[in-house]
Amino acid sequence: MLYDTIIIGSGPAGLAAGLYAARGKLKTLILEKEMDGGQIVGTAEVENYPGTKAGSSGLDIINTMVEQVKHFGAEKKQEGVIEVDLKSQPKKVKTEEGEYEAKTVIIATGALPRNTGAVNEDKFIGRGISFCATCDAAFYEDLHVYVIGGGDSAVEEAIYLTKYARKVTIVHRRDELRAAKSIQEKAFNNPKIDFIWDSQVKEFVGDMMVEKMILTNLKTGEDTEIVPNEDDGIFGVFEFVGYSPNTKIFEGQVAMEKGYIVAGEDTKTDVDGVFVAGDVRTKDVRQVVTAVSDGAVAALKAEKYIDEL
Repeated sequence: MLYDTIIIGSGPAGLAAGLYAARGKLKTLILEKEMDGGQIVGTAEVENYPGTKAGSSGLDIINTMVEQVKHFGAEKKQEGVIEVDLKSQPKKVKTEEGEYEAKTVIIATGALPRNTGAVNEDKFIGRGISFCATCDAAFYEDLHVYVIGGGDSAVEEAIYLTKYARKVTIVHRRDELRAAKSIQEKAFNNPKIDFIWDSQVKEFVGDMMVEKMILTNLKTGEDTEIVPNEDDGIFGVFEFVGYSPNTKIFEGQVAMEKGYIVAGEDTKTDVDGVFVAGDVRTKDVRQVVTAVSDGAVAALKAEKYIDEL
């Protein structure tokens, strides 16, 4: 079956693209290997997305978007893409279940949390190390937790964690935060939050769970051992040090820069009929609102491309 457009990924960018494409009467297929929504699903409260009610969660927003996509007739399949041929016409997209063809492809595969690179880190993911405060905060109620990072996500999640944890310590490799000033002010004014500056995680130590974390001061070179309070027995570590674009299957197919797919505000890649939207695109600002904007632009550009074929 030949589609007008295949959208790979169903985060905010992919869903917005699907909504605009289907509403524009394009035969649209959205492919997603996991659950809809991407990173935003793990956000308990979204305050900076225009038009949402106070207290709206990321899941609330995504559920509404999925309903809109279905209303306009886009087809959705939960299938992981394993191979693409973007330079052929029609373009080919292969999943574990089958192969599809389309006149255009919109890439909206997003990005994945980046590790710190500390020794034994992989061993303790899910066993003391988490990348999602909304998912795992309740496990550390009334305990001391550490947040690694200093950007918007790290500080926002640290604030969220104070609803559960007795104390939250932000560990940052610089001597000042990178988060927006308004977010910083909330953190600095929260009595449950303190900071360890100029430091990064060197090693995680333990048996079945993280029992010790070793930090290195980047200015002095000194190591500091972090251990749980005797009464607690455990502590939690939440990492928010950036993301890695999910682009491996597109290597050699489209131009990339540090793993991100190169495209301007028009979302056009260097391959005719291939567009990219959301966090996976080269851009300065990666927010839900910019991802949705990319998705809308990509769908409109895909429609125009098809009209000109």
